[in-house]
Amino acid sequence: MKKAKLIPLYFNAANEREQGEFKTQIEVLKEMYGDVAEILPYAAVGDSLPEADAIVFPQLIGAAFRDSDALVGYGLPIIALTSRFGTVEMWDWEIVTYLREKGLNVYSPYNIELAKVIIRSFAAKSTLKIGAKFLMFQDSPGEGMQAYIFKRFFWWEEEATRRLEEDFGIKLVYRSYLELNERVRTVSDEDARAVAADWHVPVDGALSEKAFLLAVKLYIATKTVIDEEGGVQGVGANCLNESFHSETTPCLAWNELFERDGIIFACEGDTLTMISAFILYRCLEKPVMMTNLYPFLMGMAALAHEKIDHFPDIEDPDNHALGVHCGYFGFAPQSFCSKWTMRPKALEIVGKNAHVIDCEFAKGPVTLAKIYPDLKRFSIIKAEIEDYVTYPGSDCLNGALIRYGDGHKIMEHLCSHHSLIVQGDQVPALLQVAKTFGFDPVVL
Repeated sequence: MKKAKLIPLYFNAANEREQGEFKTQIEVLKEMYGDVAEILPYAAVGDSLPEADAIVFPQLIGAAFRDSDALVGYGLPIIALTSRFGTVEMWDWEIVTYLREKGLNVYSPYNIELAKVIIRSFAAKSTLKIGAKFLMFQDSPGEGMQAYIFKRFFWWEEEATRRLEEDFGIKLVYRSYLELNERVRTVSDEDARAVAADWHVPVDGALSEKAFLLAVKLYIATKTVIDEEGGVQGVGANCLNESFHSETTPCLAWNELFERDGIIFACEGDTLTMISAFILYRCLEKPVMMTNLYPFLMGMAALAHEKIDHFPDIEDPDNHALGVHCGYFGFAPQSFCSKWTMRPKALEIVGKNAHVIDCEFAKGPVTLAKIYPDLKRFSIIKAEIEDYVTYPGSDCLNGALIRYGDGHKIMEHLCSHHSLIVQGDQVPALLQVAKTFGFDPVVL
């Protein structure tokens, strides 16, 4: 992940003492934010600026009121990091407010972590704009297994691909899932064992060695394609809908690609989820995963799909949902989870040698977030994982019991059954992310 380029600016009206304080503060910022930002050589307000993601003010003085037109002319976001603690000084709130009233996008972080979220957001936006590649393996989107469900999804549409590429500057690269699995068949068991020799993967004893090696071979084949393409930031496959193309499932491959190469992934060919996951993880650097959301208010329309006949008997059911995907909570990287085990497949529509991941996030606060299909709005839902529930013999062998604030309001505004879950209460941070990307936040 590239670092954000920040250009420090000073005011020509600064006196000698202020000039000294300005230079001292730059060194403070380099020390505190060097892991996420490249601090460029400073310039004066009114100078021509080099290419940068944002302006940083290590110091603000009254000249900001008089020089606001010059700042507007730069067309860059501004972040105020004016205290010796690497945050905004409260004395600067009037200047910050004045500059915002002039139409400038000004950030005033009040703690270091929030400032890092903002800076990482600049970097993530820039990474996308320069044509980041996202690789998707599919052949006949919407056709295949459970086509009556899959044909309803916006991410298959040419419009979705075009708008994602135009709005974010990315490149969606589509490759054949069938051809990928033909490559899998050329990888020997010996090569697969060698590649996985240093993998520390908890495996259910019921999973056969053949199933494990097939998963490793899919990783090897996918890594080969990624290396051929170059510059890939995320990967996915139409894994359920076109499961007939593969003897396995890509969960373990996606895990290793993330843990070893930092490559983001998405399930079921969902490009909207993949871009959402990229933004969430790159900006927040917090555990994030996708699951299917089954609100209790949906009743049997939700239960029947999971082959269960009742939701857990709890108080306040209207404000709860189950998080379940592919038989378990969903798939997250091993390093994100309090529990993570590779198990035999749970769903009927995948091959007999397929696998699935049984994983859990720590119980407690989480935030549900995702970009709306219009790419203009950003859903943010404060929630909590209360427990995990099991229905033997169903498609919910270990699902998350999720509580949120107003179930009826959420039912009105949910944009997809795929929901991304971020560990912790991330609402304040996500409001800053939305600001950077120009999203209208829909806080539920």
